[in-house]
Amino acid sequence: PPECTCVWTDWIDVYYPSPDRNDGDYETFDRIENAIPSWECAKVENVSCRASKFPDTAIADLGQKVECSVEHGLICNNKDQTIGGLIPMPVCLNYEIKVCCTPNTPECIPGPSTTTTTTVPPPSTTTTTVPPPPST
Repeated sequence: PPECTCVWTDWIDVYYPSPDRNDGDYETFDRIENAIPSWECAKVENVSCRASKFPDTAIADLGQKVECSVEHGLICNNKDQTIGGLIPMPVCLNYEIKVCCTPNTPECIPGPSTTTTTTVPPPSTTTTTVPPPPST
C-alpha cells in the first residue's frame, strides 16, 4: 500500500564521540531506538550519513573510516582513524544519520505467509461382485 512506502526521518544525532581511543561515534539503530521514544521503524530501507560540522561534504571526502549501512546504521571507531583529513587528531567527527523507514503499522509489517492446503481424498472405488449365472 502507498502508506507503507519508506519515510525519511530528520537528521538524528544520539551519540557524541569522546577523544578516547576506544570510543567513536555510534548512530546505530539500537541506540536510536533507545534514545528516541517515538522511534518506530518496521524496516530500514535506506540511510544517509553526514558529519554534523561538514554537512555538504561527502563522507568519502572526509578522510575517515566510517560505516553507514542499512544493517547497522553509522559506526565510526576512533581506533580506525589516522591523523589527517579534515581534523588533526585521530578521532571520529560527530556524525548524523537520516533513515528511510517502512512505518511500524500492522498493514506495513509482513506477517507469516499463510498457505491453505486442501486435501482431496482419492476417488472411492466400489467393487461389486456379480454372482455367476445359475447353471441349468
